[in-house]
This record gives sequence, structure tokens and C-alpha cells, in this order.
Amino acid sequence: MNTETQNQTATPSLPRRKIRKKKKVIRNIEKPIQRYRKYIQIAFTALSVAIGVRFYFFMQYLESNGHAAWISRPPGVDAFLPISSMMSVYHFLTTGNIHHFHPAGLFIFLAIILVSLVIGRSFCSWICPVGFLSELLGDFGERFFGKIKLPRWLDYPLRSLKYLLLGFFVYSIFFLMSKMAINAFLNSPYNAVADIKMYHFFADLSRVGAIVLAFLILASIFIRNFWCRYLCPYGALLGITSLLSPNKIQRNPESCIDCAKCTKACPSFIKVDKVKTVWSDECSTCMNCVDVCPVADTLDLKSTLTKRKIPKKKIAIAVVAVFTLITGVGMVTGHWQNDITKQEYLHHMKYLDSYGHPRGADDISKLNKSAQKKSSENE
Repeated sequence: MNTETQNQTATPSLPRRKIRKKKKVIRNIEKPIQRYRKYIQIAFTALSVAIGVRFYFFMQYLESNGHAAWISRPPGVDAFLPISSMMSVYHFLTTGNIHHFHPAGLFIFLAIILVSLVIGRSFCSWICPVGFLSELLGDFGERFFGKIKLPRWLDYPLRSLKYLLLGFFVYSIFFLMSKMAINAFLNSPYNAVADIKMYHFFADLSRVGAIVLAFLILASIFIRNFWCRYLCPYGALLGITSLLSPNKIQRNPESCIDCAKCTKACPSFIKVDKVKTVWSDECSTCMNCVDVCPVADTLDLKSTLTKRKIPKKKIAIAVVAVFTLITGVGMVTGHWQNDITKQEYLHHMKYLDSYGHPRGADDISKLNKSAQKKSSENE
């Protein structure tokens, strides 16, 4: 055996190095939907402003005791009376009747709920004017101060506040108040002019009210969606109903390249890159995460039932269509404008300051007894 043969025999063969195949990345060339989402937000915000302007001129007629030009009350203002609308829903479910004071509020409330059942909490990021304003304030804050996220030990307790507020309203309306008390409240002079009382609250803003409003605006600049994330009872309700929606943001872990761009883009600080399906009450289906994903067919809104992808444009169409369909039903069936006459409004204006609403369990108990007594007398 020669020396070369001995060396070959003595030296053990080295293990072959495993060559890892790289994932074939197919670039996402689908156009983002954010521009269209902004158009929809602007359109609904402009509609809200138009409603506000019309309501202002309606109030000018009332405050002038009928001497100014008559401008009819815009029914869309009922959208800003969620408590009355919730009571109207309860009244409708228990009696089958639509209350005549704020009928538009019932249909707007149902439209908002149905939108969330179909496309998740999309009302907040596609339609709500307060949500749009909150986004603008958040964008301004991030441009000058960067993205600020509260620590988890503070974020979680603050997020529970909106659920506590929602729980208070639900418990008061559906558990503390009797059916007769609900009916008595809906028929009360206070409920008839609840929109006028709301107008006066903002038109004659107190010092405390101004401080609270200023705080919310400043907080929304430094902490994105402060009101929506921590205090809005509507947001809490839609967060719950959105969990029942079959359509969720879903991630394909096989094609995902773990760039975490989706998580960075999420305004609700959801760790999208760590889950297969986004089950979060904070997800508003804004589609920011989907738009920034660089890989095709990796992050999409899909049906958990059919597993099929929902195209972005269909999402925009669905949000607007569902909302306008339900509110349109109210309009075509004649349950949109209330039946309060000009004379009745002028009469209520004289006694406006004397009208009040239940402020606690004791007041609700008194209302229950009063409604029960009145019902017994009528019998």
C-alpha cells in the first residue's frame, strides 16, 4: 500500500453540507386599498359635517322662537344618540314596533352592527368620522413624535375601560330598566329633544367639558386612536360583534418571509406576523397590514368558512353597501324622519332646562316604579 492510499484511508470523509433551498418569493403586485378607504372616510365625514350644518340652522329656527327660516331636522343626527338607539333596539325586539322619536337611530345602529358582523370592526376604520379624525391626529403625532405604544401593564387596564362603559349601559338598559320604564323613557320629553340637549352641550361647552375634549385631542396625537382604543363604548360593542364575523385577516406561514412589516403597519399594535388568523377585538379591518405585505397571497382577508380570499375592492363595496342598504330600508319604509312637529319643538324649548335623564341605579328604580304605577292606573 503506497503512502497516498494510506492517507486516503486514514482521513475520514467530511459530511456533506446541507444546501437549504430558499423560498421562492412571488412579489405582491396587488394595489393597496388605502386610497379608496380614505375616499370613503372623507365622504362619510363630509356627510356628517353636512348633517351638523343643517342641524345648526334647524336650531337657529328653534332658538329664534320660529322667526328664522325653517330648516327641517336632519334625521342623520340620530347617529350621535347611541343610548337612545340602543333603547330603541330593545323596544323593537320586545314589542316589534319602531319608536317614532328617533327612528333613524335604530336603523343606523343596526347597520353599524351588521357591517361588523360581515366585515369585522370595519365601521371604525372605514365609516366613523371620529375614527377618521383620530387617524389624522395619530398621523400628525407619529410624524413629529414617532410611534408611541403604552406598556402592556397600562394598555390592558385602559382597554378595559370601554368595556366597563359598555357593560354599564347594557346592564342599565337590559337588566335594570323594565320594559315599561324603557317605553316611558322613549316617550319622555327628554328623549324627544335628546339631540337638542346634545347640541347645547357642545355649543355651550363648560370648562370641564373643554378640558376633557382638549385632553382627548392631545392624547390622540401622542397615542394613536386613544379614544377608540380605550374609551369608546361603540368600539367595545363592535369589537365583540366583530369576533363573530367569519371574515378574518389570515397569514400563510409557508410563504411568509417574517419581515414583520404587517405588525409595524398595524395601528392597533396586533402582532400579525405571529398568528395564522387575526382574532382580535382591536382589529378594524383597515387592511394596512395586507397592503404592506411584500409577498403575494400571504396576507389576505379570507372567509373562515370557505377559505376563499376576499378581494380588496369587494371589501370596500361591502362596507358601504351593507351600511347604505340597512339605512336605506329605514328611508323607503318611512321610518327615518321623526313625527315631532315644529310647534312641539318650540314648546319643548321653553322647558328644555327642566328635562333630565336617569343618572344612576336610584333614578332607574324610581323610573321603574313610576312606569309601573302609571301602567296600573291606565288599566
